Amino acid sequence: MDYSAHFHREIVAFEQAARGAADGADAPLIPSCPDWTMSDLVLHLGGVHRLVARVIRERLDRQPDLTDATLFELPEDREGWPAPTGGPHHGPVPVSLVDWFAEGAARLEALFRSEDPGLAVWTWSAERTAGFWLRMQTIEAALHRWDAERAVGGRARPIEPDLAVDAVAQTFEVMAPARRAWREAPPGAGERFRFRRTDGPDLWTVRFDGADVRLTADAADEDTEGASHDVELAGTASDLMLFLWQRLPADRLDKVTGDQAVLDRYFTLVPPV
Repeated sequence: MDYSAHFHREIVAFEQAARGAADGADAPLIPSCPDWTMSDLVLHLGGVHRLVARVIRERLDRQPDLTDATLFELPEDREGWPAPTGGPHHGPVPVSLVDWFAEGAARLEALFRSEDPGLAVWTWSAERTAGFWLRMQTIEAALHRWDAERAVGGRARPIEPDLAVDAVAQTFEVMAPARRAWREAPPGAGERFRFRRTDGPDLWTVRFDGADVRLTADAADEDTEGASHDVELAGTASDLMLFLWQRLPADRLDKVTGDQAVLDRYFTLVPPV
């Protein structure tokens, strides 16, 4: 997959939505991130881009000091900008904030295109490469583009199918194990979930087994063995991704069957950022 092309498309669309909100009126609330306005969302994603760019550009092997103000290359004049913590921050979206975002996103895109994905750098994951950041930031850009479009128009374009398919896999390869460790979630007891894509052939089986999250991208073998599933969910690739990133509730999917208590234990609609 050409992640760089996806990243470019998503950050351009995000910037377009943000500039549309910088019209002098109060910053719109982000429905899928209720503690944020558009200004908070722009600051968040722009800050992440500057952090990742510093890590890749300087080949850092450990997390940089997040209290170092130079990390985010903030302009001196930040009149009307939101505070880095708290929210939602009301008032108009500053044009200078969107300009700062666009500059940082373009710099990060240039690094993604010029650096070897295998370059060894710090990440919060077991995979410590620039390629990890490219995949992660492409998915995050698509997610927050969707957030931003919902805020300014009430409707958001779906995630591109091939990127959404990759994001479903990435959820269980990377995000779910990390989230469970961060939250000190209780061990799994072998619960099985099946995710069926309705706009393509993809099928995923996920088992929560102790501390492990076991993903099978092709569940045909399990089907022939008659393996049962506690919950089955069916939807477009985009909707499955958005459900897994806690942007859509389960009842927005095409079909959900199985044990509701098991579903609630692992997937609750509390939007992360």
